[in-house]
Amino acid sequence: MATGSADVQREDITNSLIVSCQPVPGGPMDSAQFVTGFARAAVEAGAKALRIESVFYVAAARLAVRVPIIGIVKRDLTDSPVRITPYLADIEALAEAGADIIAFDATDRVRPVPVEALVKAVKARNKLTMADCSCLDDARRALAAGVDFVGTTLSGYVGGPEPEDPDIALIAQMRTLTPYVIAEGRIRSPEQAAAAARAGACAVVVGSAITRTEHVTSWFHQALSDAYVARGAQTALGTSVLGPTVLGIDIGGTKTMAALVSGGKVIEDMIVPTAREAGPDAWLASLAQSTSAWSRRFSRIGIAVTGLVEDGRWSALNPATLGIPDDYPLVERASSVFGKPVCAVNDAQAAAWGEYKFGAGQGRDIVFLTISTGIGGGVVCNGRLLSGLAGHFGLIRGLSEDRAPLEDSTSGRWIASEALKAGSKADAADVFGRALKGEDWAGAIVSRSASRVAALCRDIQMMFDPKSIVIGGSIGLAEGYLDRVRAHLSEVPPRLSPDLVAAKLGGHAGVIGVADLAERAR
Repeated sequence: MATGSADVQREDITNSLIVSCQPVPGGPMDSAQFVTGFARAAVEAGAKALRIESVFYVAAARLAVRVPIIGIVKRDLTDSPVRITPYLADIEALAEAGADIIAFDATDRVRPVPVEALVKAVKARNKLTMADCSCLDDARRALAAGVDFVGTTLSGYVGGPEPEDPDIALIAQMRTLTPYVIAEGRIRSPEQAAAAARAGACAVVVGSAITRTEHVTSWFHQALSDAYVARGAQTALGTSVLGPTVLGIDIGGTKTMAALVSGGKVIEDMIVPTAREAGPDAWLASLAQSTSAWSRRFSRIGIAVTGLVEDGRWSALNPATLGIPDDYPLVERASSVFGKPVCAVNDAQAAAWGEYKFGAGQGRDIVFLTISTGIGGGVVCNGRLLSGLAGHFGLIRGLSEDRAPLEDSTSGRWIASEALKAGSKADAADVFGRALKGEDWAGAIVSRSASRVAALCRDIQMMFDPKSIVIGGSIGLAEGYLDRVRAHLSEVPPRLSPDLVAAKLGGHAGVIGVADLAERAR
């Protein structure tokens, strides 16, 4: 009989990396020799626990390492979709093999044994329990049954297309129920693992990215194949095997991005400074010169700009961001300069479309909210991007006595001004850094900003009822900010609470979105 580590407590794996040592079934590494080798290497590199499948491999690893082991058994049943530790006999065997924590499917599906019975059986063997969940309701039921840990293991695996990224939003939602949340599923990079920890996970499981050579190799192979195809398949007509190539342009207050975009992928990009005093005619002429080497590689142009764009004419809503002549004929002038068809939209609306089609929106109706120097946004409703003034959330009149725009009491400019009032000449990035170091004055400023964004998100949810609110921008994506926004929404009833997700496309959202819109306008 193998024996586990004595008296394992929940705190023993808190704030830790857990490595899942599960080889591809039937693959060249599907043997006890490799599993124990993975286990020992992971522990030597800093893993505080392991997740191992099968009674045989649990017993083998138990002899090789002394860290806690999460044991599971996978079965393909004909009468139930439940695969992970479905039977009481599996629990008995895993406990006997030396597992310290026993994980099982806790979804609300047809199952051989109720979750409550599984929990009771594990507790009878003086082991800890982990509920592999697919959604927040699974976690609620599992906690009511007495489980020790809840995990996001089955999010995205109980129907529909499998997502590509980890479910960071579900981690944060579970954290409102218990501090003992284990993040698991599609965590493939150190950045994703860190995001899971910031969202509230007490431990993070990484499997394929560490122990499944076949999977990691396929990721790199696919990425390189896509890159080589995109690089080599351009033609004089501006078309690649990914689809037509569009020149996407995002004109900002300090810099302008130009990018060749095809099929939602940026093939090549460049950044040029925005000479604020020169004006839009000069900006367009400079862009045409800077991108002249690409002129035979794209067929259309999409331009994203701050402010209001209607019928191809551009006006500033906040001249402090970027001053332009009122009602500037952007599409007409750009078409003349470049000699190709042009589509123009507001930059935040373009980013909203990009995130909807190719990013965090996953093709579901969303509201996109960018929080940086100011606040902007876009709305995709019933699969259609709302244009005109829709999404200019930063200009909503706030609750202050002077009825100033919301962004004047929330965004990066406001954060810096509040720091100055507190006696510190610091920009928004500095304030966030000091808040993370525990300086109360900085934390209070960031928290006030987050509380106002939380109130805005709740109002947006009531107005549009989107599937998700995607948060972007340098403030919105700053470390810890989204967690603070979620914390201010923790007492909102679930049906009224928005699903907040971090933007995926970063600084490319605008050019990707406007390029697709330009192609759709063909």
